[in-house]
Amino acid sequence: MARRRSSLGLFGIFGRSEDLRALDGALRALDLHPRVVPEPVKLTSVNLLKDHAIGPEPAPQAYRAAAEILAYCMLGPDLFEAANGTDLAGDVERRIEAAVADGDTLDAQLVLLAIHARVIQPAVVERFGLEASA
Repeated sequence: MARRRSSLGLFGIFGRSEDLRALDGALRALDLHPRVVPEPVKLTSVNLLKDHAIGPEPAPQAYRAAAEILAYCMLGPDLFEAANGTDLAGDVERRIEAAVADGDTLDAQLVLLAIHARVIQPAVVERFGLEASA
C-alpha cells in the first residue's frame, strides 16, 4: 500500500496535510513555533515517522516524540528545560544519548536531520559530542 503524501498547501487554497498539522501542534506545545522550523525539516520528519510506523500511519504520540527531539536540538538544553521542565529535558537527553549509542533509531535519524539541516544548537553538539560524516 502506498503511503499518503504530506502536503504543504497551495496559496492557502488547499490546507496542510494532517500529519504536518500534527507535527506543528506538537512543536508549538513544546514552545518551538513551527514557523522557525524549515518546511523541509518538517517534511523529512513526518516521512521518517511514516517509515518507522507500525501501521499505515504514525501513532498520534509519535509526532510529540519527534517534536521533543527536534525542539531540544533547535532550542538547546537551557531553553528547552526552561520551557518544558527538568523532567522532560532529562528524558529527551537520555533518548539522545541512546540514539548516539545505537545510531540507527528514529531518534538518531532526527538528530542527524537537525545536524544536516544546520538547525541544531552548538550546545547540543558539544554536550553529546555529535558529528556527521559527509
